Amino acid sequence: MHDSGTGSTAHPSRRTVLAATAGLAAALALTPDSARAAGHDDERLTALISRMTLEEKVGQLFVMRVYGHSATDPDQADIDANLAEIGVRTAAELVAKYRVGGIIYFTWAHNTRTPHQIADLSNGIQHASLAQPRGLPVLIATDQEHGIVARVGKPATLFPGAMAIGAGGSRADARTLGRISGAELHALGIRQAYAPDADVNVNPANPVIGVRSFGADPDVVAGLVAAEVKGCQESGVAATAKHFPGHGDTAVDSHFGFPVITHSRELWEKLDAVPFRAAIRAGIDSIMTAHIMVPALDDSGDPATLSHPILTGILREELGYDGVVVTDSLGMEGVRQKYGDDRVPVLALKAGVDQLLNPPSLDLAWNAVLTAVRSGELTEARLDESLLRILRLKARLGLLDRPYVTAGGVDRTVGTPGHLHTADRIADRTTTLLVNQRGLLPLSRRTHRRLLVVGADPASPSGTDGPPTTVLANALAALGFTATALSTGTAPTAAAIEKAVAAAGDADAVVVATYNVTAAGSQRTLVTRLAATGKPVVALAVRNPYDVAQLPDATACLASYSWTDVELRAAARVIAGRVRPRGRLPVPVPRADDPTQVLYPLGYGLSYQAYAGDRSSGP
Repeated sequence: MHDSGTGSTAHPSRRTVLAATAGLAAALALTPDSARAAGHDDERLTALISRMTLEEKVGQLFVMRVYGHSATDPDQADIDANLAEIGVRTAAELVAKYRVGGIIYFTWAHNTRTPHQIADLSNGIQHASLAQPRGLPVLIATDQEHGIVARVGKPATLFPGAMAIGAGGSRADARTLGRISGAELHALGIRQAYAPDADVNVNPANPVIGVRSFGADPDVVAGLVAAEVKGCQESGVAATAKHFPGHGDTAVDSHFGFPVITHSRELWEKLDAVPFRAAIRAGIDSIMTAHIMVPALDDSGDPATLSHPILTGILREELGYDGVVVTDSLGMEGVRQKYGDDRVPVLALKAGVDQLLNPPSLDLAWNAVLTAVRSGELTEARLDESLLRILRLKARLGLLDRPYVTAGGVDRTVGTPGHLHTADRIADRTTTLLVNQRGLLPLSRRTHRRLLVVGADPASPSGTDGPPTTVLANALAALGFTATALSTGTAPTAAAIEKAVAAAGDADAVVVATYNVTAAGSQRTLVTRLAATGKPVVALAVRNPYDVAQLPDATACLASYSWTDVELRAAARVIAGRVRPRGRLPVPVPRADDPTQVLYPLGYGLSYQAYAGDRSSGP
């Protein structure tokens, strides 16, 4: 059996689709026009739940990874990985064996190669699930935050990440991003986006959130979160605010450790809770938990993902949220340190979770939940509560009526010139100018035509051109400069620094892409040595904007908040004077020698005086 096609294969007819969902339609009494109305008819959804076996109910609660570009015919290496990790060969076998309610796509699992392939994979998964007795459509999800976290890349439209949007400060841009991103995901059969990030990033040392957050001002973050949620859900894709109750003030990455947030209850209310309240008011479809401990909210020592006081007491009862609650990945260390992998899914359900995301061993987790119900630790009624929320969401998204996508929909929607142009224009409003000694910027082609572009080349986010130095050099060359790229890395060696210093001799100015510069790091040495040549040095922070505090020798400093193509091209346009810098810092930058003191405050940003573009650059 091959995937239901969006390519050259015939797309399943509406009659075929309805036949495949006959059992479902009978339970819900669906007609083509009544699907969404039926989605709000709990009696009919409850009737559907009552016909499910216990094993089917348990399966519906899981959202699982699976390797392969095809639901039925993946590459042999992906078959081998599936057998080793899940005990099945393909996505089709996964849904048949465990009846999972959701699947999460990853780039590294080879799920997201090309738009038509993604759509074919989605259709194949739906076909496999709907072919089962009492088959239900699968809710397919992915992390599409944009910026540094995006699983669907080029040729789909990639937008600036959250902190860049925070620097732009436009709720309209956030809503447009959500709407276009949602429309493209919808066309690919992905109906749940694990975005936006609703964390308020107040810790410059935060290793896991940082630029994934809109910023440090809870009210600004709240407005941008609500706008992106509305845009995404207008396109028929469930948005997901994460990571509740707030992951913005930690120096520990919950993928590898167990962060503790020491905020008081009062501070949590004023800071972390604000964007989540806004998301709930905006009608958010799902909220993701954080594997963090917040003693002021629950002093048991449990992570929030497993905390009944946090998820039921605060999120459900105090904040009044009755949508879907999904865990962060159950493979992360933050949730695995205190309990075994067999206890985590059971405790999460007892805490108030609905969807269990990506357990390390699905077989262990699935059987643990099944055993907990059979032993009486969990009631079947408790499962039914979560199933009703999940089915309400699937109905509201139209999945119960139209689970398949088409090739034409992909072609009309994904990576269109209009979408790409909009992403560029939004990016133009985000680049932030922090230092501009002697009015160096914008660079003139008359006086600084020959540019050397050096610096960090972190692995490119999904589906971008990369590496960043090359993208920057090419963008500057397209704007009329002569630009040469020389990668020096995130930790340049003495030899790499010498090579860059020598190459600077032939340049009129040097552009350095910096990536999380530290006081003792060799990136700082590189900038100091380049400045000592007497050539003007333009430093572009391509991740956290805090780099500027470590670079007193740079002639000019800018922040792009990410190293995706769309943001690097926008930064090049600012450097060249094609657009003026309009971004404002969405986080304060502390001094390097005294982090308790602010070097550049929230909202800081320079522009070009009497801006009229770079007159030397021509039309």
